[in-house]
Formats: sequence, C-alpha cells, structure tokens
Amino acid sequence: MRVTAPLPPERPVADAVAGHWVDRRAPRRTRPYLRLARIDRPIGWWLLLLPCWWSAALAAVASGAAFPNPVHLALFLVGAVAMRGAGSTYNDIADRDLDAQVERTRSRPLPSGQVRARHAAVFLVAQTLVGLAVLLQFNADAILVGIASLAPVAIYPFMKRVMPMPQLVLGLAFAWGALMGWVAVFGRLDAPAWLLYAGTIAWVVGYDTIYAVQDIEDDAIAGIRSSARTFGPRLKSAIGACYAAAAGLAGLAAWSAGAGVVGLLGVAGFAAHLGWQTIRLEAGDGRGALRLFRSNRDAGLILFAGLALDAVLRAWMK
Repeated sequence: MRVTAPLPPERPVADAVAGHWVDRRAPRRTRPYLRLARIDRPIGWWLLLLPCWWSAALAAVASGAAFPNPVHLALFLVGAVAMRGAGSTYNDIADRDLDAQVERTRSRPLPSGQVRARHAAVFLVAQTLVGLAVLLQFNADAILVGIASLAPVAIYPFMKRVMPMPQLVLGLAFAWGALMGWVAVFGRLDAPAWLLYAGTIAWVVGYDTIYAVQDIEDDAIAGIRSSARTFGPRLKSAIGACYAAAAGLAGLAAWSAGAGVVGLLGVAGFAAHLGWQTIRLEAGDGRGALRLFRSNRDAGLILFAGLALDAVLRAWMK
C-alpha cells in the first residue's frame, strides 16, 4: 500500500490579509505556493500594477485617446500578478536564511519548510513564463523595455546586505511600469514617462520605508539594511520628502503630457493621501505602518482616476 507523505504544518503568514480565500478555499497543497506568490497579499501586485495604469492613462492624455487602452490595462493586470509572484518567489529563495531570523518573515513557505527551494525555483520559472507571454503582446520597443526591468529585480534581494537604502533599488524595479504604458502606445520614451518614473521611484521608497517600520528591531539583529533604519529619528520627515517628490514629479509628468484641471486634481488628491499617511505614521506602531502601507493602493487609484477621467473629458470636449 502506498503511503502518502504528510503535509508540512501550515503556519499563518504575519502580514497576510486575514481570512483571505487562499486560507479558506484553496486546496491545501497549493496554499504554500500561492503564499509564495503573495496571492494572499494583493497589495504587492497592486503597487506593481498602478504605475503601469498611470503611464497608460498619461499616454491617453498625450495621444488624445478617449480612455487608456483597455487591452493594455488588462495585460498589465495579468502581468503584474505574475511578475509580482515571480519576484517574490525569487526574493524568498535568495532571502530564506535571513527570513528565518525575522519574526514577521519566518512563517513564509521557504524558511518554515512548507516548500523546498528547488520546487520554488520551478514555480519561479512558471510564473516568469506567464509574464513573458504577456510582454510579447506589446510592440518591440515595449518588449525591450520590459526585459530591461529584470536587472534591478535580479539585484534587489542582495542590496539589503550591502547598502543602507535598498529601497532605492526596489524603486527602480517597482516603478518600471511608469515607462511601460507610455512606450506601449508611442514606441518610445519621452519626458512625461521619465518624470513619472522618477516620481514613482520616490513613491516606492516612501511606502516601502513605511513597510520596513514593522521590522526595524529584527532587521538590526539580523544585520539587514533598510531605509527605516537609515532615516532613524528623521523617519517621518524623510518619508514626507519622498512623498513630496513623488507628487511633484507626477504633477510635472501630467502637465508635460498636456493634462488639464481634472488630471492635476488627481495629482492633488494623490498628494493629499500621501500627506495623510506621513502625518499618521508612528515609528513604533508596526500594525499601523502596515495599514498605511496598504493604503497606497487607494492613493494610486486616485491618481489613475484623475488622469483617466482627464483623458475622457478632453476627448469628449473635442
């Protein structure tokens, strides 16, 4: 009689969404892989997706289109989920020893023993192939720009060992979508796309510094570098500066693309939300920091709505 090996014990992931369908409905054998891809933490793919949507909306404003290309928006959604999962899997493979030393991350599938490294590597390849299939739907210039994004993704997991602000490298990777929506429409990169990319990098550094507040003590013990540790007592003012740069550069991008009042109001709403986050942040409140970090989905949707509505109104008024 064949004996089935027992499944490894399930452990809740510290910063996952409580009561997520992964924990309630997914087959048990798939749950560690879904957690490895961060499906139970959708904020990650939202933060990867939103710059793509901003860029697509900005391109719609500049080109006079009535709305961001809906096919592009859908492709960016699928690609963001796949590549967020691939990036997280790669990061967890590289960081599995460090993750075992940090309270918030030691329950992840690799350090907790729910998934073996070689199985995670196979899963990584599968997710990357999905992302590649999505990328190949765009024009040749967009494909080249998308492939170039792999460079910062590849080096990011190792930067937390050698530089005081690895969030800068994360910003280079997570902000890449700010280039993709524009090049997918125009086949080139112009000033509005580069301004949006620079502003998105500042946004990423700001929100990931908030996220890192959860781990300041454990990171110090494990020797992990982070901007939250680097900024120290200047934490709130540094995040405020990052967010001010993000809003200012997004405003310049919108203006240079020809956005009108509605688009700039979207930028203002985005800026107001970022300011609210900065005011509410408390350095010793890890739970509060996680809530503020997650609220960046709403901040990003405000900016997207403003830019997309600006395109709609400008086309309607022609």
